[in-house]
Amino acid sequence: MPNMYEKEVLDIYRSVGALLEGHFILSSGLHSKIYLQSALIFSRTEIAKEVCKKLADLIKKRIDISEIDIIVSLAMGGIILGYEISRQLVVPNIFLERVNNVFDIRRGFNIKKGSKVLVVEDVITTGKSSLECFECVNSKGGEVVAEAALINRGGEDVELGVPLISLANINIPNYHPDKLPEDLKNIIAVKPGSRHI
Repeated sequence: MPNMYEKEVLDIYRSVGALLEGHFILSSGLHSKIYLQSALIFSRTEIAKEVCKKLADLIKKRIDISEIDIIVSLAMGGIILGYEISRQLVVPNIFLERVNNVFDIRRGFNIKKGSKVLVVEDVITTGKSSLECFECVNSKGGEVVAEAALINRGGEDVELGVPLISLANINIPNYHPDKLPEDLKNIIAVKPGSRHI
């Protein structure tokens, strides 16, 4: 469902060179002509603060913040976003990291049993990372009550089982490696994501 921030957020991505065009392999393994490099947004502190304020305001409109015990974000792309949303909503935050390709809690962080969790990510494509995060949160005794993202590039196709709050819901075509359009087949693919960091 479109919202009042959609065009504005995409314009911000374009203005800082964070909306990239070419041939990209996404964290999901899918290929795309478009890559959203949120790190470039977060490298500009005033822009990051402004974008995060818009997302924090939208979160406050959609869920009761007083019921959220902790914000959980995903390393790498969600760390700065998680911190800034946490700061603006005055809710503690932690981040998950991949250990042997599975999300886990490290660095002395924890989730108390029964904690209500808001998950925060920069960009969602298929929801695979989100669901992996939910599994980790659930295994620690937490309960994910909603997810927030700057951009849901999977559009209406992403189903998480909890409310998804995003500044932009856009359907950017993604392709399986064996079903690439001809124009992408002729461009060398790059993999800018952080799934295996």
